[in-house]
Amino acid sequence: MRLVRWNADAMTTKITVVFDNPLQPEEFETGYHAGHLALAEALPGALRVEAAKVWPKEDGSPTPAYRLVDVYFADYDAACDAVQTPQAAVWFADLQRLASGGARVVFADVERGNERDQR
Repeated sequence: MRLVRWNADAMTTKITVVFDNPLQPEEFETGYHAGHLALAEALPGALRVEAAKVWPKEDGSPTPAYRLVDVYFADYDAACDAVQTPQAAVWFADLQRLASGGARVVFADVERGNERDQR
């Protein structure tokens, strides 16, 4: 993963992928680390990619999600343009391949603190 200097003022929209618990976690991890984040970074206009793994519950019960991926863009139009590209088609195909337990993809307006980012 390449390091990118984060400028919160430049990012107003993010695409979030919420991966539900996979049927085969080991297979998911192998495929995920084989290039899913690199595919997200290759999306045109992507300014930052952030990934997180959900902590396991102390009681061993299933978590409400397994992994999260956030891809930040300058604005909503840039995010919309990105998902219409050949690079996005490859990323979404990889997402479907990995999401044996399901996944959700949402577009969100990035806010900071208690105040909306003034643009």
